[in-house]
Amino acid sequence: MNNKEFIAALAQKTGLPAGDAQNVVRTAMHGIVDLLCEDNSVAVSGLGTFDVKKRMERVIVNPASGQKMLVPPKLVVNFKPRTSLKDKIKG
Repeated sequence: MNNKEFIAALAQKTGLPAGDAQNVVRTAMHGIVDLLCEDNSVAVSGLGTFDVKKRMERVIVNPASGQKMLVPPKLVVNFKPRTSLKDKIKG
């Protein structure tokens, strides 16, 4: 499902016009991104928790040349689904 299909399904389910549903989704996503940029975690009820984690630097080996390279540390977004979501997907 792409973004356009998601907006259409949300609009149909809520009875909102598609433009309003798109604004709701856009506003929610911007809010989550803003909170993550401020190094906060975001818990969405029934879905899970988004947070920012730091990956430590590490050494990797290029399989073609055998050359070792250092990958610098970086920040990544992590998502941990709630157990109720995991159970729903499994069952």
